[in-house]
Amino acid sequence: MKKLMTFVALLSVTSIAWAGSNREATNDRLDHAGRVLHEIMSAPDKGIPEEVLEHAKCIAVVPHMLKGGFVFGAENGRGVATCRTPNGWSAPAFFTITGGSWGLQIGIEGVDLVMIIQNENGMKHLINSNFELGGDASAAAGPVGRHASADTDWKLNTEVLTYSRANGLFAGLTLTGAAIRRDDDSTEATYGHDVSTRHILDGGQAAPASAHSFLDAVMNAKAQAIASN
Repeated sequence: MKKLMTFVALLSVTSIAWAGSNREATNDRLDHAGRVLHEIMSAPDKGIPEEVLEHAKCIAVVPHMLKGGFVFGAENGRGVATCRTPNGWSAPAFFTITGGSWGLQIGIEGVDLVMIIQNENGMKHLINSNFELGGDASAAAGPVGRHASADTDWKLNTEVLTYSRANGLFAGLTLTGAAIRRDDDSTEATYGHDVSTRHILDGGQAAPASAHSFLDAVMNAKAQAIASN
């Protein structure tokens, strides 16, 4: 019995330490995601056009997604997303992104990924937290600059616009075949209980204090785009 009680106590301490570590990592991800978006929108000539931001239903950021390999490429990262609600931007929902691409790639590179979900269908895919870019949801490299060209179909036909930043360079990114899944560990670490992605992104969940820097960056993104014109 004494050994059993010792084991239970050790397991409890281990679980608490793991939860604390996971919460710290999730908070760091939120801060990093906010910095990524702020830095991208602060660039004088390159950024996400204000027209794209104006029509965005949701904004998702994957800070420092690992992309690399030899011949076969691979993507692997954890991100945060927020969607528009009648009362402003929602609390953050957490997701993982994994997938592959075909091409000659040597080494490993850290890439900051930004995804702009443009319409209701794209938002539904994000809420379901189980879809594939270019498969279930149409995706395309987003237009770059302070204004989006009016003669393209970026606004009407594409559910998700994708962007990347690597080595200080920001550009539209073609990301096909990447799978988006709910990040259960980060969700539990942030909210302390099992809460659905729909409840979070519909605005039913209050945003934690740790999300304020990320949400501030999202709310100020369009203003930064206008100010940089």
